Amino acid sequence: MGLEQMPVLGFISLMKTLIAVSAFALLAACASHTPYGPARSDGAAGYASQKIEQGRYRVSYTDSDAGRSHDMALLRAAEITLQEGGDWFEVTGGYTDQETGRSGSRSSVSVGGSSGSYGSGVGMGVGIGLPLGSSGPNITTVIDIITGKGEKPDRSSVYDARSVDINLRGTAP
Repeated sequence: MGLEQMPVLGFISLMKTLIAVSAFALLAACASHTPYGPARSDGAAGYASQKIEQGRYRVSYTDSDAGRSHDMALLRAAEITLQEGGDWFEVTGGYTDQETGRSGSRSSVSVGGSSGSYGSGVGMGVGIGLPLGSSGPNITTVIDIITGKGEKPDRSSVYDARSVDINLRGTAP
């Protein structure tokens, strides 16, 4: 093997490493969810809650997954109920809103190179673009609740706050 091939082999090894690291970072970005917690701004992932009057609240949760958005809104309702010293809550109304028309960010990899005639050498550059936000639509579940103490009423719209907290906390991202 000639000396002029040594830098090219090192460059190829570097390129393979860069591509592998980029693929791993892209996979990690796609697989992660925003952790359960308050939304940092309007429309951002997370929960928001508003006390309307004593024992009555409006709770919302925004996520890119409709099922998780609904479950996390119920979890937040259970948290509020328990914080207020209640035993159960009833969902008295609500809706789900899906934000449309967003152009999600896309991942990209670009490679460019050149070689010069002035001496021997090869130049190469790699650019990697990773999505830094939610790439799907935002789905917000909004529920209105009333909280209560004592024996839970026998209606399908009434939830035991401790049971909801125990069953949904483990599914929180």
